Amino acid sequence: MNDYILSIDQGTTSSRAVLVDKSLKVIARAQKEFPQLYPNSGWVEHNPASLWQSVSDTIQNVLKIADVSKNSIAGIGITNQRETALLWDRATGEPVYNAIVWQDRRTAAACAALKSAGHEPMIQARTGLLLDPYFSATKLAWILENITGSRAAAEAGRLAFGTVDTYLLWRLTGGQVHATDATNASRTMLYDIHASVWSKPLLELFNIPEAILPEVKDSASSFGMTDPAIFGAAIPITGIAGDQQAAAVGQGCFAPGMLKSTYGTGCFALMNTGDTPVSSQNRLLTTIAYQLKGKPTYALEGSIFVAGAAVQWLRDGLGIIADAAETGPLADAADPNQDVYLVPAFVGLGAPYWDAECRGALYGLTRATGPKELARAALESVCYQTRDLVEAMRADWAPAAGTVLRVDGGMVASDWTMQRLADILNAPIDRPIITETTALGAAYLAGLHIDFFPEPSEFANIWALDRRFQPAMDAATRERKYSGWKDAVRRTLSQT
Repeated sequence: MNDYILSIDQGTTSSRAVLVDKSLKVIARAQKEFPQLYPNSGWVEHNPASLWQSVSDTIQNVLKIADVSKNSIAGIGITNQRETALLWDRATGEPVYNAIVWQDRRTAAACAALKSAGHEPMIQARTGLLLDPYFSATKLAWILENITGSRAAAEAGRLAFGTVDTYLLWRLTGGQVHATDATNASRTMLYDIHASVWSKPLLELFNIPEAILPEVKDSASSFGMTDPAIFGAAIPITGIAGDQQAAAVGQGCFAPGMLKSTYGTGCFALMNTGDTPVSSQNRLLTTIAYQLKGKPTYALEGSIFVAGAAVQWLRDGLGIIADAAETGPLADAADPNQDVYLVPAFVGLGAPYWDAECRGALYGLTRATGPKELARAALESVCYQTRDLVEAMRADWAPAAGTVLRVDGGMVASDWTMQRLADILNAPIDRPIITETTALGAAYLAGLHIDFFPEPSEFANIWALDRRFQPAMDAATRERKYSGWKDAVRRTLSQT
């Protein structure tokens, strides 16, 4: 019996495998962290072998935990950290270089040069994206320019490029399938989201051979079969979406105007705009939310590079907490008379500022400042950054006004953080019962293609609320605190 969908959720710091049944119940889950590599300041890499091993191990572990056979899996969905770029040999499968992670800033100077040369309007018009090291194109260009022999091999068609989904698909199918879905393609800065093709003008601009690019498919599609020699069974892979788009699907955001925000390593707010690609006037991104039956659904997105990573910094960098769960109680006990602001620009600032060169800063420190105030500042920084994104969305698109925010990700377990988020946004925050929405979204897409799950409208009705957080902060306090944040950001932005 094909009773389950296997969701592979490959994230920035760990890989997860989740087994879901037809009622959308999570039967079992497994997770494994893998090493982060920082070879130079601002550089972030992953060893592709370590990344693949973490995925392979979690698949084996989740099946063992659930005590089910591979033959009971009806289909596989993949969701992944986006923008992270890999290039590998088609014949051997060996990577040309480490995966360059979405957080990596090594191409900041190249992006600045392209911007100065006037290329950003053309890039934004075709891709919906802004010139920033965050996206895949300049990462791939860097590999081709700096790794000996890679350009000649690429031009000869011997290499394959992909974001993490494409690399996992390649490995799972034993090197038989080189493909991606529209959501991941839309994050490369090489894909025309209006014409649904790889953009030849952009390939020329970044000097990237078209021969290395994957085929682009719907988010729910036949992506191939797993290689029995690798996986132990031939199982169809039928769903792929970038992690933030998968989270929007898992949150049931199928109607225009619906908004979700995911709080993991970074924070990503995505609002469904339907058939209309809204061109942002406020430094947000226009992207593909999902693509079904050849039809893309668009979204406005705001990307924050540091959310949960700020809590990790408190733990690993400063050593003032041993566990992330400590931050809420610490923040609650902080001195209300101290206004301490953390601008967590450890790898620059994302939307709506897009400053790759600025770095993190703390403001408002006194001799009385301690771990409690720093914990509060770290959590509040996520709330302030979210308000930056929501205000930009409201300015770009009228239906965004008055939107309820659906939240997911590791940070949403903190009641203190979610209440403060409602207070700073002055908007309701809805936390669902199932917070593993990224894995759920990938599972849903995989199940949709094989009629394992119902159509989107019926699926959206299954979404269930755990708790709604209503704003309780008075307006004067809210605006004073947010004004202080804006001032801290202004002081932090690089002066160029």
